[in-house]
Amino acid sequence: MCTYLADKAEDLSVEGASTTFTYRRMGPRGGVPLVLVNRFRGTIDWWDPEFLDLLAADHDVILFDNIGIGYTTGEPRDSIEGFADGAIEFIEALGLAQADLLGWSMGGFVAQHVALRRPDLVRKLVVAGSGPGPVPELPPLSEKVQGIMAKPDADVDDMLYLFYPETDAARAAGVEHLTKVSTRLAAGGPAVSETAAMRQREAIVKFMAVPFEQVRANLETIKQPVLYANGVHDVMVPALASYVAVQHLDSATLVLYSDAGHAFLFQHVKAFTTEVANFLAA
Repeated sequence: MCTYLADKAEDLSVEGASTTFTYRRMGPRGGVPLVLVNRFRGTIDWWDPEFLDLLAADHDVILFDNIGIGYTTGEPRDSIEGFADGAIEFIEALGLAQADLLGWSMGGFVAQHVALRRPDLVRKLVVAGSGPGPVPELPPLSEKVQGIMAKPDADVDDMLYLFYPETDAARAAGVEHLTKVSTRLAAGGPAVSETAAMRQREAIVKFMAVPFEQVRANLETIKQPVLYANGVHDVMVPALASYVAVQHLDSATLVLYSDAGHAFLFQHVKAFTTEVANFLAA
């Protein structure tokens, strides 16, 4: 098994206005840091260590657990706006004047709302495996996906189904990803509690219930450069959402991976981290 620097990154803490945040920080300091915002049921232990190492080769990378999630204390929020406020509180607690944001899945919902609520804090935005909210002709989540999301103890087959297409190459990439994150997970850090997961689900349901007119208005309000990326076979947030989003953003780039799904960022880890590095440097 490969050894990753991210597996050795120490847990740090910072006092916010309402909670004590736990975070990890990697890479060279200086410039605008890249703050990662995680998925539904994800803690800082779930970030792929190779993904983190590649991002942190040339960037100051910060990953954190939001209020009431994983290692971070406090009462978990029940709206995307609430989680965005938690991310803002964390960024301010670190004393950062500005940050780049990379949000994966639910984290993409949150990151976009940080840009809406505090545009002064966000320089650039990466939205991965995510969307702007409900868009026309977006298919609903299948019963199978909803059933897996409701499980407190999803197994390997469940994770592979949610994150990777059902091809031999994609499933092999998924198994490799789960092997890489196993080092951190084996240490026995806190998972997302069922109370927190229920509130995350509630936040997602609310987010997906707003009218498209509001979605469009939100996108048109975001003036920062945005990199939208997804896998064509995403069963969680269909790639159509990304395609529609970039039509209503002032400055957007869209990248789609034809053989990947929700976890394209780990399946194509070198290609995508190169896309991110080029986007942030442009």
